[in-house]
Amino acid sequence: MNATIYSERRRRLAALMQRGVAIIPTSPERARNRDSHYPYRFDSYFYYLTGFTEPDAVLVLIAGAQPSSIVFCRDKDIEREIWDGFRYGPEGAQQTFGFDVCHSLAKLDETMPDLLADQPTLFFAIGADPAWDTRIVGWLNKVRQRARSGVAAPNQLSDVRVLLDDMRLIKSAGEIAVMRRAAQITAGAHQRAMRMAKPGLAEYEIEAELLHEFRRHGAQGPAYTSIVAAGANACVLHYVQNDAWLKDGDLVLIDAGCELDGYAADITRTFPANGKFSTVQKDVYQLVLAAQAAAIAAIKPGSNWVAPHDAAVRVLTQGMIDFKLIDGSVDAAIESEAYKKFYMHRTGHWLGLDVHDAGDYKRDGEWRELKPGMAMTVEPGCYIRPDDKVPEPFWNIGIRIEDDVLVTDQGREVLTADAPKAIDEIETLMRERAERVPKNANRTHRGSGAGV
Repeated sequence: MNATIYSERRRRLAALMQRGVAIIPTSPERARNRDSHYPYRFDSYFYYLTGFTEPDAVLVLIAGAQPSSIVFCRDKDIEREIWDGFRYGPEGAQQTFGFDVCHSLAKLDETMPDLLADQPTLFFAIGADPAWDTRIVGWLNKVRQRARSGVAAPNQLSDVRVLLDDMRLIKSAGEIAVMRRAAQITAGAHQRAMRMAKPGLAEYEIEAELLHEFRRHGAQGPAYTSIVAAGANACVLHYVQNDAWLKDGDLVLIDAGCELDGYAADITRTFPANGKFSTVQKDVYQLVLAAQAAAIAAIKPGSNWVAPHDAAVRVLTQGMIDFKLIDGSVDAAIESEAYKKFYMHRTGHWLGLDVHDAGDYKRDGEWRELKPGMAMTVEPGCYIRPDDKVPEPFWNIGIRIEDDVLVTDQGREVLTADAPKAIDEIETLMRERAERVPKNANRTHRGSGAGV
């Protein structure tokens, strides 16, 4: 861990603040049930500025002539370490992470009014957590109680995320290296899923293969709940039950990515459960693939955020007209948004520490200009549900193809290119799949109540 990276980010943020105090807490631990907690995941903003991954910590950054970083964290506690593992404690955190000052978290409430006194601006993630909003109001009120002594509370409140989002939007060389590795691990997991999939398996069995590949290559886990959607389930955008069976003739849509050292990958691939696309499946798949190619080609410095989406929509709309799913001209169908019956989401999102990463998409009413170091997904799709106006061979075809793309000085880099997406690549990979668990009609379906 290079503490200099994080101290430099704190220095940059302090320079943007000019004068004032920023308060950035990390995420708390969350109880799952009774004595069990969800796996802990730190707050992305806090981690971006500190590299510190323990819960119950707060960064206070003071900007001005002499910027200072102060962290409040858990005390060193050997007894608790026996149960829960290592803790840095204030002294260890200061030495390891390069903070100017470190205090026990127990001193936060008594110390903060003094740190806020006579500061012009408070920078905080307003509205992100009502409990923190209330706590900060309490500190400000304590400062105001000292007004007769000539002490002033901050008279301006600014959302610190506005500054941090712009910082996070442009990835450093170190961040890009981690994202490349996360993309590589995730691409391997999608290859493994394609090799293992076949009719008669359950969606959750394929999900297990993804998780296996993530962990065995060092990723901490999935960056989000994996989608493994077979048949009609592929037409549900956020399907996460993953408990249906793969049937002969089904398409399988997998939207899954690992998280590595805080950074997310996000890949979607769609393939036939039996290893061979039908004619209609192939036609729709080629349409979505062409839309994605057009979108990726639109990514380059000086272009804007909406250009990939517009390129994908134009290709998809023409295809829908050719398939007789919608009527009229391309321009008219785009203007009326008729295409949204089969393609209802945007073509991508920023990617980084969060799957839907920090950063505005518009500035002053204009779409954001693309610059080197920005990372995004490109994920057009087509989802065709049973409908009287839709030819039956198209029913229950749900296809999405998603890659992670980095804007570079020369244009773009597809970080997830190792995940097969051409039809011949997919079918070849599935023909060469390794020996798998044979189909067993007597297996118990998850959630059936067996063993309860």
